[in-house]
Amino acid sequence: MIDPSFLRSKHAAGTPYADYVRSSPQHEPAWRAVEARVQLSDAQRALVGGFTRRINVICLSGMWCGDCSAQGPMLHAIAAASPMIDLRWLDRDAHADLSDEVRICGGLRVPTVIFANEDFEFLALLGDRTLSRYRAIASRALGASCPLPGARVADDELSATVQDWLDEFERAHLIARLSPRLRGKHGD
Repeated sequence: MIDPSFLRSKHAAGTPYADYVRSSPQHEPAWRAVEARVQLSDAQRALVGGFTRRINVICLSGMWCGDCSAQGPMLHAIAAASPMIDLRWLDRDAHADLSDEVRICGGLRVPTVIFANEDFEFLALLGDRTLSRYRAIASRALGASCPLPGARVADDELSATVQDWLDEFERAHLIARLSPRLRGKHGD
């Protein structure tokens, strides 16, 4: 698995969401358009806000990527709802050493999200699309592999994909929360 010191160094090299999105004025509008539409429900905010273990999250992304512009704002909304989530953004191509470690089906996919616990031990990996996103794309007759940035995402697909990502954040948190080692460390 991925060495914790390597994940720690990559996380430290990562960029906060606002800086990452501003890094490409050409692509920023597509990200901001989805960001304006993403809203967590009260129950979703309460769930994420109740996290008690720190989760360090790295998103390998590309500002040019349609899937990233469609899902990145979702990740940001989830992370913003909890002080226990530290989400950092890395350009996939600029961090090829990490991207190569997390190839999916032999490819360099984006977004690819790496979840690590407070000690940067690997928890989980998800990329490049959630199940709801894959289902929606498949229902459109297996079209292009990467939608253009700014392509409108249907409201029901947006909501389902937010829930998929939220489920993955919750899953990573529960892995950390129920870890016998971390429970011993925190006395809970």
